[in-house]
Amino acid sequence: MDAESYARELADKAIAEGDATGWFERLYAAAARGETVAPWDRAAPHSLLAGWAERGGVRGAGRRALVVGAGLGRDAEFLAGLGFDVVAFDISPTAIESARERHPGSRVSYVAADLFDPPEEWLGAFGLVVESMTVQSLPDPPRGTAIPLVGRFVAPGGTLLVIAAGRDPETDFPGPPWPLTRPEIDAFRIGDLTVERVEELRKPDEPIFGWRAELHRPDIEGRTT
Repeated sequence: MDAESYARELADKAIAEGDATGWFERLYAAAARGETVAPWDRAAPHSLLAGWAERGGVRGAGRRALVVGAGLGRDAEFLAGLGFDVVAFDISPTAIESARERHPGSRVSYVAADLFDPPEEWLGAFGLVVESMTVQSLPDPPRGTAIPLVGRFVAPGGTLLVIAAGRDPETDFPGPPWPLTRPEIDAFRIGDLTVERVEELRKPDEPIFGWRAELHRPDIEGRTT
């Protein structure tokens, strides 16, 4: 069975059992045993993250960054290379341990944590929060609940970058993953987060495309950076 089919089988079984997130640990554990690979396991950071950083000349300069659903650490290590002080979390303990093993000596702090019950000290604590292809792996529910939770981590003056597969509302897609619609992208905007830019990146006649959305929280004087 190919990696994508195996992952989907694990997800379908876990979701049928009422555990929308349990399949991540099962998948990463199987990968650690050499039985499969995570379908999204790549050596490079996501191209939309790398392109965003290059376009904006982004440099961390010691600012804190949080990677949501970090998996094996490709995006977290990229941000650390830009000078960010990075915390990267995943609900799968095996994913976190595998990321540490894959990146020995890394400056990234890899933590096993749950988006639905994160450490309280993370709330409003990060100048950059990256959500890349994570909440789209959840069925709805609980996807609709998960989306607005991501913005809680953004500090005053900070940025939330959302990268996701996209679809039009009338396009049915069995999942997982479940590409996000524009209303779901808009749902990341909570509290005083403001939308700086939403890019719809698609090729003609392709029902599935890409989203890259950038949101900002005003600083304590009401400015966005």
